[in-house]
Amino acid sequence: MASSNISFSSRLRFPSVSPRKNFAVDSFGPRGSFNFASRSKHQKNPLIQKAIRCNSTASKQQVEIVYDADERINKLANEVDRNAPLSRLTLFSPCKINVFLRITKKREDGYHDLASLFHVITLGDTIKFSLSPLKKDRLSTNVSGVPLDDRNLIIKALNLYRKKTGCDQFFWIHLDKKVPTGAGLGGGSSNAATALWAANQFSGCLATEKDLQEWSSEIGSDIPFFFSEGAAFCTGRGEFVQNIPPPVPLDVPMVLIKPQEACSTAEVYKRLRLDRTSDVDPLSLLDKITKNGISQDVCINDLEPPAFEVLPSLKRLKQRIVSASRGEFDAVFMSGSGSTIVGIGSPDPPGFIYNDNEFPDVFLAEANFLTREANQWYREPATASACSPRSEHRKSAA
Repeated sequence: MASSNISFSSRLRFPSVSPRKNFAVDSFGPRGSFNFASRSKHQKNPLIQKAIRCNSTASKQQVEIVYDADERINKLANEVDRNAPLSRLTLFSPCKINVFLRITKKREDGYHDLASLFHVITLGDTIKFSLSPLKKDRLSTNVSGVPLDDRNLIIKALNLYRKKTGCDQFFWIHLDKKVPTGAGLGGGSSNAATALWAANQFSGCLATEKDLQEWSSEIGSDIPFFFSEGAAFCTGRGEFVQNIPPPVPLDVPMVLIKPQEACSTAEVYKRLRLDRTSDVDPLSLLDKITKNGISQDVCINDLEPPAFEVLPSLKRLKQRIVSASRGEFDAVFMSGSGSTIVGIGSPDPPGFIYNDNEFPDVFLAEANFLTREANQWYREPATASACSPRSEHRKSAA
């Protein structure tokens, strides 16, 4: 009886792991960005693939075993989809402006107490959350320069939520960034608040909104504000949030003008001189805005003088906007610690923004005020304004 020898050539191949293709993501780009796609449920791709080859000369059969890690992740993702009541969520993450910002004193802990009218506006990012089958968060974004690890406030917020609730859910997150960084618009703080809200929805709302608001102050002073209804009088470091009815009509137009340079918040506060700040009672400013609307005399920002020391070109930009607007704006002021200049009352920037080479690559965006309904997150308006660098406006004008 003839005998045959069978040898096994076992080769394990580990392809790069990509997220589930039937769920949220198709592939990761160079900066971790991913594309959403769908996979046919009839497509077959077994976890272990075997290929048998016959060697006629040696009378041997070789069995090649290929381990498909990509398919393993897809199978885990499918299991998450089947078992989780909520597996995907897309949320709008709006930014804010400070209609006025008074710095009232320096605290013993080194921080400063402030009193400010914060208001959410319609410019914002979009964040897509997907439950991860792995015990690790994965963040991607469409822009460069944004940290993707636990330095990012989104990851900090998810870690905080797990710490406070004991929930063990992890996420794939894609941040579609439109709010510029270093702008004084609270884009990162809004992202963190949005992540906390999302994590709470995935867990079946283990925490109340009040819980989320209180916890969020542990990772950022501006984050608690975004758990207001959109307009709030904020004190302390910003973590004490008093909801107020919108003091001005939501359809009041505005334009945001941000130069390429950013202001370092730490450097701005370092140059702050309390003896040179305004002495106007913040509550009187709030009362005047509520009664008479926004005007130049109420839009006081105590951080403007030190910010203009840090970035002298920012002072020139504000001065030129004021002089060139010819009364089209009700008020022109800097938001937060800069470097965004806000013009209230018109969506159109002065013409020199398009033509003057002194301010290259200026970021421009139209916006309106925004609020949210109780137990609902902020929703992007259907007519959300476009935003772009000045260079794109030049191209469209040509």
